[in-house]
Amino acid sequence: MSLPAAVSLEQLRKQAKDLRRARSLKLAEAQLLIARRYGFPSWPRLRAYVDRVATAGASLQHAFEAEPSYYADRAGGLLASAQDATPDAVATFARWSAPLTEAGARLVVARNHGLTSWPALSRHVRDLAAEPFARAFQALRRQDLDGLDELLDRFPELVTAIGTNGNDLLGLASATCDERLVSALLRRGADVAHGNAHGWTALHQAGYSNLPHMARVLLAAGAPVDGSARGDGGTPLAVALFWGNREVAVALAAYGVVPRNLRTAAGLNDVALVEELWSSPSAGAGRGFYRPHGGFPAWRPSSSVTEIRDEAMSWAARADAVEAITALHRLGASLDANVYQGTPLTWAAAQGRVRAVRHLLALGASPSAAGTFGGPRHGVGTTALHHAAEGGHLEVIEALLNGGADPTVVDELYGGTPANWAGHGGHAEARELLLSRGGTERS
Repeated sequence: MSLPAAVSLEQLRKQAKDLRRARSLKLAEAQLLIARRYGFPSWPRLRAYVDRVATAGASLQHAFEAEPSYYADRAGGLLASAQDATPDAVATFARWSAPLTEAGARLVVARNHGLTSWPALSRHVRDLAAEPFARAFQALRRQDLDGLDELLDRFPELVTAIGTNGNDLLGLASATCDERLVSALLRRGADVAHGNAHGWTALHQAGYSNLPHMARVLLAAGAPVDGSARGDGGTPLAVALFWGNREVAVALAAYGVVPRNLRTAAGLNDVALVEELWSSPSAGAGRGFYRPHGGFPAWRPSSSVTEIRDEAMSWAARADAVEAITALHRLGASLDANVYQGTPLTWAAAQGRVRAVRHLLALGASPSAAGTFGGPRHGVGTTALHHAAEGGHLEVIEALLNGGADPTVVDELYGGTPANWAGHGGHAEARELLLSRGGTERS
């Protein structure tokens, strides 16, 4: 039995009346049977679904989380993506004639779900347990392959249905990092090229999560390597290299280096390409992408040659691309520039890249330079040592201390030392190491 995406309320009423006559049932009994046939617990829930289809059309988005706060976060992310000029996000605001404001974003999310207001969406999501798409999502969350298969047998159109912010089941499955679920959906015809409202595909998620085998499965199924998410040039490879995920980046680059720019070359540790692009006009191509989610602050990459070159140093550092660091330094890139939310040393320290940390320090990077990192409520006035401590990266902490990093420096947002950050992150061994090497703690 298929989901009634194209079934009108009148058609459902006729089905109920026909069933009532055929089985000598009361109308309410027949209506209940029809509702259950379509996977809904009651006639009113089925009727409400049909009303949502009528409001949103074939592009109806299915809610799958029971907490209204989830949708508030999605609205915030959708607004950030629209402000970054992501085409699908911009289009959904235009569709509902909504302003690029928080209230406008919440209205867009509600309307995309076939509801007329934010309060209506908040009421709706509190009772999703019996709806087919929400049940499929719960099967994904439990990593219940048998349960997912059972639902897809009964409702095959779930494979092409979309949920909040345009996420389909394949995209949601990729976020679980469970390749069995991804493969099951691909076998049933899931669209490997489908992107959500941010342009984010399952392959982007594989890059984000550093899953080389999943990436290869998706690539073999025809996943495109050139689709942009969250800004021009936000390809799966760029998303992977934003985090310095070299393992999956290698798998993605085998299908093409896209975009072919200086920061991508640096992240891939491709010295020949770094040298080729250093003075090329295409060095800064495809830099509209600069954050993988709305938790990072808004920014506008410029066409400044210095900015392009210094940013590449940061991308090399986070990927432990030591040869690229050497080449960029020789060509003139800065070791200490904070182009966007993190100096090269801070990025290398945060990602636990001990080789890059040692190499940057040997080349003359400042061991205690303070700057920004991550979101605006995270790293303000922090050093590389704060972020190495936050991650519990013992070898990196040792390398920074040996390179002259100050273990007593206090960040500007929380007033914490690196030892405080280690303790907050639950890294007792890192905290003890810092305290044993002259570190202090603030109460």
